[in-house]
Amino acid sequence: MSAHAEAVGHGGEHHGPPPANQSSRIAPTVLGMFLFIGTETMLFGSFFAVYFFVRVVNPDASAIWPPPPFEFPKFVAGINTVILVTSSFTMHWALQSIKRNNRRGLQAGLVLTILMGLAFLLTQFIEYAHVGFNTADGAFASVFFGLTGLHGAHVLIGLLLLSFAANRAFRGHYSPEHHHGVELPGIYWHFVDVMWIVVYVTIYLL
Repeated sequence: MSAHAEAVGHGGEHHGPPPANQSSRIAPTVLGMFLFIGTETMLFGSFFAVYFFVRVVNPDASAIWPPPPFEFPKFVAGINTVILVTSSFTMHWALQSIKRNNRRGLQAGLVLTILMGLAFLLTQFIEYAHVGFNTADGAFASVFFGLTGLHGAHVLIGLLLLSFAANRAFRGHYSPEHHHGVELPGIYWHFVDVMWIVVYVTIYLL
């Protein structure tokens, strides 16, 4: 029996619309984040479509990418990949810590994740400054800056969300029962990490 039916059955008055039906397996906020990530995946998909189109229509691109004499900094990007993948583990540690009521672990995990995210962005800016080409040097350059820049923007958004979560964590706002403010940024951060792996393999290695 629903809450609305119980209230009516006991002579109570229900004001407003009846309570919304909710899944017992996933919270509405988490479902909303997954739906948002789905839209972001389609956005990245459009950029990847442009990348593969450029590779297909250019006969020389399939064999040599990027075209000589340009090179992508694979080693630096590989280091950045390690940094970002590691940050997923610290994010997971933060969430698991608050579920166990370990506030110190939560705070440390969030701070480490933020620091590694900042290190990733700083390394990417340094890479841009020394890569040796810009968006005017061809379609390959536009694709490179478009995909990596789009991802960098998502990292920046993720850092903002994590900063809000960390601020609340240091003010004692989370508990084992109420930690959606950590879980939702964590889901987004894991998405950013996974998407970077796809970007790295596609742009730097293929």
